[in-house]
Amino acid sequence: MINFKDLVALADKRVEDFHEMVRLGLHCKHGDFVPAVHYPPITKYPPITQEEMFKGYEPPANGLMDVYYHIPFCPKRCIYCHYPSQYGASDCEKDRYIDAMSKEIDIYKSLLGMDKIKLRVALAGGGTPTDLTPKQLDRFLKMFTSKCDMSNLRQFNYDVDPWTLVGPDGHERLRIMRDYGVDRLTIGIQSLNEKIIRHMNRAHDKKTALESIKNTLAYGYQLDIEFIFGYPEQTLESWFEDLKEMVTLDSPEIQFYRLKVEAYGDQQGLIKKMEEIHPDDVPPVDDTMRMKQMAIDYLAEHGYHENLRRVFTKKRKDISLYAFNQCCLLYDQMSFGQTAFSSLHDRFVLNTQYFDEYYQKISEGKLPFNRGYVRDAEAQQRWCIILPLKNWTFRKRHFKSMTGVDVETTKFWPILQKLKKFGLVEEVGDNVLQLTKLGAFFADEVVECFYDPRFIPFSREHYNEGPLSPYVINEEMAEIERSMR
Repeated sequence: MINFKDLVALADKRVEDFHEMVRLGLHCKHGDFVPAVHYPPITKYPPITQEEMFKGYEPPANGLMDVYYHIPFCPKRCIYCHYPSQYGASDCEKDRYIDAMSKEIDIYKSLLGMDKIKLRVALAGGGTPTDLTPKQLDRFLKMFTSKCDMSNLRQFNYDVDPWTLVGPDGHERLRIMRDYGVDRLTIGIQSLNEKIIRHMNRAHDKKTALESIKNTLAYGYQLDIEFIFGYPEQTLESWFEDLKEMVTLDSPEIQFYRLKVEAYGDQQGLIKKMEEIHPDDVPPVDDTMRMKQMAIDYLAEHGYHENLRRVFTKKRKDISLYAFNQCCLLYDQMSFGQTAFSSLHDRFVLNTQYFDEYYQKISEGKLPFNRGYVRDAEAQQRWCIILPLKNWTFRKRHFKSMTGVDVETTKFWPILQKLKKFGLVEEVGDNVLQLTKLGAFFADEVVECFYDPRFIPFSREHYNEGPLSPYVINEEMAEIERSMR
């Protein structure tokens, strides 16, 4: 069994790799990052109208959709959260929101000429989507499922907080969700260290977290548990203790996320101010890199492997189909609720982050969009490389089906070959390219090489002028494009 000392020694190699990636310009010099969850990043979208959004859009030929719905209520504001929510909202306010979302779904169906939404996969997120009374949860799920054709449903996911799954109300929520077809829960554990849980301002303690896991498994749900690393006051030793305990919890899936300080949602998290006030509490970037590699190695020793980026499972079948469909297969996905986003085959749209605007637009019979992006041919090609390559594999035939061109004929092909030369990308057969172990560790930074300069997370001075700087690579692509004319 691998011990702490050996685990850290193995992780030291990744620290060397990190400094080399900074030297080459791939990773920004200050060590921060922006997760490549969507492209472009959701903070970069311009205003869009409902008419602009739907102009020329055709739903999938088979009519199937993945659906996300957003419940923006929480009992407390977590320090690290970058999304606007209502804290301690009244039951009356939650009822109002459920009513508004019901109308939003009807507006969407009417615009697309649907009698019912043909569900393939569904996900409820937040906020805390189970921050409803059991009665409200039942009413909401009854409403939602009545507007959907569930006959093709492959997976129904809920992102939940531990406190909502314990006690009599917790057991009632678990029963209600199961009765409506929910079969997979992701529980935001975040840490098993009591001090850090309190620092995060979570609404649960360790005992509640462990009880929520036990209850979820007892009700027969597929389980995923999430953790954050790189948090203030977290040490290599405390992270190792978390790792040792998380692998004993019988969860078929474990996810872990590096703490994000700068906002990548619609609200700057309190974590930024706290780090400014107490900078010495923040783990050094080198230790954050060690924590990530420690998790990869320790989970592998216990049978967990990265079957989707940041997702570790013993069996590939246990991954989130919602995440796989959206980020790897690029399936159409519609969303409902404040701040929710819809990702369609050539466009992306965001609902308003403002509650008053959300209610107002729906009362006027309009969808609550306020930002979006209809991709042109080049943006479509970038999107079709970035998300699949980062999260799973890049497949040439899939790229052609989504863009109409062979990737070898684009300005992006020489860049893929360059990344291959630097040991970040590898070819598997004639159709597939994927990140190497080194590339997977720096996945967010590798795919930044394919970002339009407008969307690169940090300004040029934050990168060394090395051969892998996303700015240098964009200049190379411009030259390649000129030579192809």
